[in-house]
Amino acid sequence: MIILWIVLGVIGLPLLALGLYFLKAIVQGALEGWRGADDGSGENGSEQDADRPYELPAAAAALGMRPPEEQNRDSAAPVPAVLASAVAAARSGDWQPAADLLDATAAGRDWENRSFHSWWLADMAADDDTWLLAWESVRPDDPGAALVRARSTVALAGKIRGAKQAKYTTAEQFAGFRRVMEQSREHHARAAELAVEGDPVPYIGRISTALGLGDPHIEMERIWKEITERDPHHYEAHYMALQYWCAKWRGSEKLAREFAAEAAEKAPPGSLMTVFPLIAHFEHDESDTTDADRTPEMRTLVDALLADVTAADPAHPRLAEARHMLAYYLSLQDRDEAAVEQFRLVDGYVDALPWRYRADPAAAFCRMRDLSVGNLNGGGGEGTSG
Repeated sequence: MIILWIVLGVIGLPLLALGLYFLKAIVQGALEGWRGADDGSGENGSEQDADRPYELPAAAAALGMRPPEEQNRDSAAPVPAVLASAVAAARSGDWQPAADLLDATAAGRDWENRSFHSWWLADMAADDDTWLLAWESVRPDDPGAALVRARSTVALAGKIRGAKQAKYTTAEQFAGFRRVMEQSREHHARAAELAVEGDPVPYIGRISTALGLGDPHIEMERIWKEITERDPHHYEAHYMALQYWCAKWRGSEKLAREFAAEAAEKAPPGSLMTVFPLIAHFEHDESDTTDADRTPEMRTLVDALLADVTAADPAHPRLAEARHMLAYYLSLQDRDEAAVEQFRLVDGYVDALPWRYRADPAAAFCRMRDLSVGNLNGGGGEGTSG
């Protein structure tokens, strides 16, 4: 019997270790933190509804709202004209408008738009960097070019790995992801050296590297200090840091909620920092009912975000992202009049939380939007069953 247990132990322990390895890989999921919810179930509708052909309700059509096939899946809102022009020029090989755009954000110390614009350009460069190579050859020490190059390595790493769960990702994809992510450390360090005084964006990009490579908390805290000394209420910085502190990545539910609460408490009106307690809740809510979304505490958080978006600069590049989350939770709380107003303001674009985590973001967005429109049109509102 003793010999039998020894044999089982020799065989079983390696199998257990292998099983835990793959379990960890699966749990980590896709790069943005796949939550596992399918848009055909839960609060967004039954599986039977998901299989039924979509028809735009008359009430939604009357408000000018669009069906799923007309929802833009690549953006949370219309791309600003100046950015769209720079992107179009870069695609044709002309880097000058992109350089001018980033020069303007540096001169104006507009760090929100600098991070927003540089990421759009970086994502494009990850597919084809011919225009960026030309920019770098003419201006080898240009802070904007260095920033786009650094961020493009993160985008490229993500494209190499792919967005599928770990169990559907090959060893070659993981190896390529890690190799390019390691390169991003050097590129971000160079971007930081060349950056104009006060620019936090190269350090924001470093959070992606820390998250992807599993850097320890002490390194994340060092990066965070560099960022907050330059811009204490930067939206993308807080979004990326919150991802790092989530349980699915390098933190825990407690750390994520504490981080989000502190960000909201310390921020001035209009900074949109009040969205992060809602995102922290969303990231860790594994319930299959809406009870946890309707508590007095959650209503208070939603009220705070309502006030925040009202106070925000209409040109804030992340305002639409906050509105998407606001529409979602207003709808879950049966506050349909307010929800419909937020849905109306973002309709046509669905590349934002919470829809981004769904198998079909446009379908998920339209189903929840139509529910609030239907409740409101039918005389529902506060207290109506969702």
